[in-house]
Amino acid sequence: MRTFILSALITGTALPLLAAAPVMAAEAGSTTASSAIDAAVSADLRGEDKARDQYRHPKETLEFFQVAPNMVIAEYAADAGWYTKILAPLTVDSGKYVALGVSPTAPAFNEQRKAQMAAYPTSYPDRAAKATGIAAGKINAYVTNAVPAELNATVDRIFIFRMLHNMNRWGILGSELDAMHKMLKPGGMIGIEQHRAKADAPAAYVDGSKGYLKEADVIAMFKQHGFELVGKSEVNANPKDSADYPDGVWTLPPNYALKDQDRAKYAAIGESDRMTLLFRKK
Repeated sequence: MRTFILSALITGTALPLLAAAPVMAAEAGSTTASSAIDAAVSADLRGEDKARDQYRHPKETLEFFQVAPNMVIAEYAADAGWYTKILAPLTVDSGKYVALGVSPTAPAFNEQRKAQMAAYPTSYPDRAAKATGIAAGKINAYVTNAVPAELNATVDRIFIFRMLHNMNRWGILGSELDAMHKMLKPGGMIGIEQHRAKADAPAAYVDGSKGYLKEADVIAMFKQHGFELVGKSEVNANPKDSADYPDGVWTLPPNYALKDQDRAKYAAIGESDRMTLLFRKK
């Protein structure tokens, strides 16, 4: 199976903004997807995570991704953290939450890392249970290259938050997308939130090592793997982000790679400029 490198794709002309379809009803009765997302985002469980809502806009992002609590959803590279605390509670009662671990086959991983990744399906449910208060038995966890056949063609939504750059530099982006394509129902969709490079950024800066990718390259990659673009949203855009830091996106909050050096400057910029894209399985 071929692995494509984003920086090698022809970027072409940026595509126009497309409107997403209306959000589905959450379930029969008066409860709507929007109110269910509201409840998950405002839950006390999230604690200090809420401080980043001003940058990450979880409610608006998930509404753009057309999420409903009765869906089967999968979170890629789930780490019992920020979005897990929203998505798992959102779907636990009437839908299904699936955590997708990174495939342990990545050429960039040493043997210890591969073993750690391979153990994800057994180690993750307990971690997620501690983070969310949901019983470990309700947390479904797999690695992407070893998803059980019965899960294929059953997933409504897959989410990849700030991970495409790692998938690209690890050499597994193409193969992971192929596996996700199989998992999705006909017409199922993938929602992407990813640090966005400038359209004229040099190829060496957008290989994934700096955290930023070009939006046109991402769209081209998904098309290569059997997806069509449903829409774009600027909900996570940040025009103050120059996206050209020697230490990459980790220069900005919340990481502050330079520690106290120019910290006030980077705090004023805020979190990265991000593309927010929705793709449908063809």
